[in-house]
Amino acid sequence: MVSTKVDLCGMTLDNPVMAASGTFGYGYEFAELFDINMLGTFSFKGTTLEPRFGNPTPRIAECREGMINSIGLQNPGVERVIDEELPKLAKCLHKKVMANIGGFSVEEYVEVSRRLDKCDQVGWLEINVSCPNVHGGGIAFGTDADAAAQVVAAVKEHVSKPVIVKLSPNVTDIVAIAKACEKAGADGISMINTMLGMRIDLKKRKPVVANKMGGFSGPAVFPVALRMVYQVYEAVKVPVIGIGGISTAEDVIEMMLAGATAVQIGAMNLVDPYICKEIVEQLPVTMEKYGIGSLSDIIGGAH
Repeated sequence: MVSTKVDLCGMTLDNPVMAASGTFGYGYEFAELFDINMLGTFSFKGTTLEPRFGNPTPRIAECREGMINSIGLQNPGVERVIDEELPKLAKCLHKKVMANIGGFSVEEYVEVSRRLDKCDQVGWLEINVSCPNVHGGGIAFGTDADAAAQVVAAVKEHVSKPVIVKLSPNVTDIVAIAKACEKAGADGISMINTMLGMRIDLKKRKPVVANKMGGFSGPAVFPVALRMVYQVYEAVKVPVIGIGGISTAEDVIEMMLAGATAVQIGAMNLVDPYICKEIVEQLPVTMEKYGIGSLSDIIGGAH
């Protein structure tokens, strides 16, 4: 009998498969299709202090091996998430959920984290440092090691739950940023967020997405994500959550061999809403195929 259980920051997951933020809503939408309790857990839609309508449309562009999105953190704001979305989720998910947090200043990250830290349903706080720093010229926190570390240190002062930092791949040295976040107190690293990409409409001769560029995700980014997880695993001691282009049980195992303790599935949820269910069901079969008795034993096994 194989074991799919893994430990993430002191909490046991039935399996390492999570749905990534922004691709699984607040969970109850997918609960109409299958029992979402079969997942390890999921990261809910990125949440900011105030409600956000998001970026202008069109904000989705298809690609051969993925998609580009420029949603712009559309969400109802943290208070409505706590008052309305989490109670709906509680009816269909009986596990801890990961809260994905966005902010445009250090103070906003702290305030949103502080409020969600008080929610019993929330097990982990995933800090998305890909947001632009409005007090720092609009450059994303996650592209600067010092800025990312500042966010982590500030949030850690005000919360009791594990803080996992979600890193952007759109940097020169993701290892340096991961190490800075770990030094500042991060309990884990999730990576990667989307890569920057664009498409052009040949008839209109203009970019497809209103914002011109957006986040590229899907199977094409898997080798890049895998490489970055491999590099960061060698540089930090905290657990890493692998994200980027995962679409099969084999991909999950490959990502774990690179160093991921758990994984998140993103773009493929929008292609096939049953993909997480199918991967969870295929994991034991795939483990037996490759002679793996316990997933926790293979983390970093390719090093």
